[in-house]
Amino acid sequence: METSLVFFSQLNMCESKEKAFFKLIHGSGKEETSKEAKIRAKEKRNRLSLLVQKPEFHEEPLSSRSGHLAKETRISPEEALIWGESFDKLLSHKAGLETFTRFLKTEFSEENIEFWIACEDFKKIEDPQQIILKAKAIYEKFIQNDAPQEVNLDFHTKEVITKSITKPTLHSFDAAQSRVYQLMEQDSYTRFLKSDIYLELIEGRPQRPTNLRRRSRSFTCAEFQDVKSDVAIWL
Repeated sequence: METSLVFFSQLNMCESKEKAFFKLIHGSGKEETSKEAKIRAKEKRNRLSLLVQKPEFHEEPLSSRSGHLAKETRISPEEALIWGESFDKLLSHKAGLETFTRFLKTEFSEENIEFWIACEDFKKIEDPQQIILKAKAIYEKFIQNDAPQEVNLDFHTKEVITKSITKPTLHSFDAAQSRVYQLMEQDSYTRFLKSDIYLELIEGRPQRPTNLRRRSRSFTCAEFQDVKSDVAIWL
């Protein structure tokens, strides 16, 4: 009898230990699952935060930005008609200059008007040291071969500027500026007067989003000599 009691007592102790062990394991699993869930939730919040910080999530719709532009400029048809009288009148009007620049961007030729504006600002500099620094900056941005915004100039004009850039004067870019002005007046300006951007203004119609037109260009085999064929360059 005593042996049976001892056996059942030991059996009950084993069962209690097994239950305690199972409870411990089960509870640990719950805790681990809870930790993993918290980590995953934190990762999701971080990813969402990164997405929200991206510029495109803060940009206004294109139609909204176009509406803001129309409200800010408030260009009347009468004002726009004056721009059609001459290229000089277009550039002398702040809103006209901004509108023409926007048109040139649709043709990917905004470097011309930006160079013209840079030359206008350059001629107002009084400090000799600033003349040297600004002249170098204009040369490197618009004039030298393979400049990031190289303007279309003849060889002679570029050569004269290149030789004088070490000792520039306020008139160093006069010839180049005049050349670019003529190109814009004879080419871009005539297309601007026929563009939707301008016609909508003189007719008092709301401005629509402008479509960018790719600049046509002929490529040569030499331009592709250094291009790698390995698909890894796209990754």
